[in-house]
Amino acid sequence: MIDKPKILALDFDGVICNGLKEYFQTTLRTYQKLWKDDSQNDLEIWANSFYKLRPVIETGWEMPILLRALVLQYEQDNIESNWHNVCSEIVTKENLNKQQVMSALDGVRDHWIQTDLDNWLALHEFYPGVLEKLGKLLDSSTLLYIVTTKEGRFVKQLLKKQNLSFPEDHIFGKEVKQPKFDTLRQILKINQETPNNLWFIEDLLKTLNKVKSQEYLTEVNLFLADWGYNTIKSHELVKQDSTINLLSLYTFSQDFSEWIK
Repeated sequence: MIDKPKILALDFDGVICNGLKEYFQTTLRTYQKLWKDDSQNDLEIWANSFYKLRPVIETGWEMPILLRALVLQYEQDNIESNWHNVCSEIVTKENLNKQQVMSALDGVRDHWIQTDLDNWLALHEFYPGVLEKLGKLLDSSTLLYIVTTKEGRFVKQLLKKQNLSFPEDHIFGKEVKQPKFDTLRQILKINQETPNNLWFIEDLLKTLNKVKSQEYLTEVNLFLADWGYNTIKSHELVKQDSTINLLSLYTFSQDFSEWIK
């Protein structure tokens, strides 16, 4: 077992940054564009349920659909265990499509950023100690990358606001238009490194399972960030899986030698 990675790749939302407040406020504004629903004048009542169910979301365009599911009073257990089908059902019934929802969501974000950047940035909170740890790692021999489904330009704005000088060409966002496992493969190719020299931190178990299912990436060291958008059920599954490590925020701040038990 390698005691430290030559390359450390991290997801952004749910690993570095807690964007739940921004997610919900952007979702709320997008919802009001997609649905003229006068019966729901107070969408804020769904905030806590939205936060709880955020782990079901794989990509951002699904967020307004999650809020719609709550407004339509889908059972929360059904949403959690059967999200893909619930999402598809709503999209079909409401005569929507992925691109339409994504464009509406991105349009809301763009307008907000252009008209009130400080307000938008203020809704993002960085997890305790993460920026300090990244700062130390940027001064070390380990190469850092961010691999996220958030648009890279948003990530750059948020890191700039925190005065963290992260190499911009090491940020792979939604704009690369490929699965995260392909991006990890690309990072290895760029650096001419072998998979066992790459460690990857993600808060979505489904994403980690997709990575480990790739024949070329079976030796990548995988970590589920237990402070991110995931559930106790996910933690229990990882504890029984020798191919994925469960990582706490406290352990993340420690030396690499503490990460793998």
